Amino acid sequence: MIMPVHNALPYLDAAVESILSQTFSDFEFVILDDASTDGSTQRLHHWASRDARIRLLHEDRNLGPARSSERVARAASAPIVARMDADDISFPQRLADQLAVLDRYPAVGVVGGLFDIIDANGRIVRGPELWRVRQPASVPPFGNGPLTYRREVFDQVGGYREECEFWEDNDLILRMAAVTKIMVLPYSVYQVRQAGISNRLSSEQQRVERAVDLMYRARTRLDQGLTYDDLLRSSLKDDRKVSPQVFVSLGSIVLWAGGRPRLFKRLLSRGELGFDRRSLTALVWTAWGTVEPRSLRAFIRLLLLGRKLRTRLVMRIDGPVLWPMLRSHRPIPALSSQPGRTRKAFDAAYAVEPAEALSPTSRRTLK
Repeated sequence: MIMPVHNALPYLDAAVESILSQTFSDFEFVILDDASTDGSTQRLHHWASRDARIRLLHEDRNLGPARSSERVARAASAPIVARMDADDISFPQRLADQLAVLDRYPAVGVVGGLFDIIDANGRIVRGPELWRVRQPASVPPFGNGPLTYRREVFDQVGGYREECEFWEDNDLILRMAAVTKIMVLPYSVYQVRQAGISNRLSSEQQRVERAVDLMYRARTRLDQGLTYDDLLRSSLKDDRKVSPQVFVSLGSIVLWAGGRPRLFKRLLSRGELGFDRRSLTALVWTAWGTVEPRSLRAFIRLLLLGRKLRTRLVMRIDGPVLWPMLRSHRPIPALSSQPGRTRKAFDAAYAVEPAEALSPTSRRTLK
């Protein structure tokens, strides 16, 4: 288990406790303190003194999201690595469920899961959304938080790339999908917190906008059947106009945190606007969010409900789902996604020995 940390208070304790309380408990928890200045360092030392599974690493200068992710990932030595973000929550059964999938399917190199979105107070503002597994191959259905992978796959694709800062998780998962099978647990294993300490909100605004714009440019390339590596090497002007989608993406963090995304004027000055659907959508979204965010949230929830109902009509899910779904239009039956699953029922469904790949003993014997 790995987790980079930079100024994660007041949510850090809940994140750490959610990992230490996993039903599967035989693992090492590698945490990188990425030059925190808000008291996170002291809290991490407190937790490390209480639980011997924690191994702390420290950086004197802030590496940023991509480099800190790479640093802590390289420090892990187990053959299976699970990721955690410092302001989020992992449900108690997360590791057990994901490891069981890897146990049963040796050809699967990555396991993710659906997730809730919670606000700063821990209130669920959006539940698990199954439609995510039907997204195109350019849009992973999960990010860093619910990610668990075989270390050999991570090494094969070269790990996190600094050029993809602020979307390094998407880039990593996309490259992993090119070399291995990815499965998604069709229920919430994780809670993603939308709050003011998000890297995308706490970092320099224009830098984040350029990075998210690059992500959308990369997605466009993939949808066209092309690669995007050349985009990472190209030198674009720092003051260039960016995709209107950038402002919806960044505004969504504020919106679901319960705030008012005031990005309409920013869109007008920085957005690459045209007479097209994405420009119109961004103009309406940012104006609406600036004036009346509560009704915008209600409208989006209504749209998501329609998407959820359509997904239920076309998909019958009894277990982990392959992503991208083009690889298989039929989900592999292995695990009930009904609420109220017990550990005993889960193990019986898989009929495998308990996973040991995260244990310190396995790390010493499996190199």
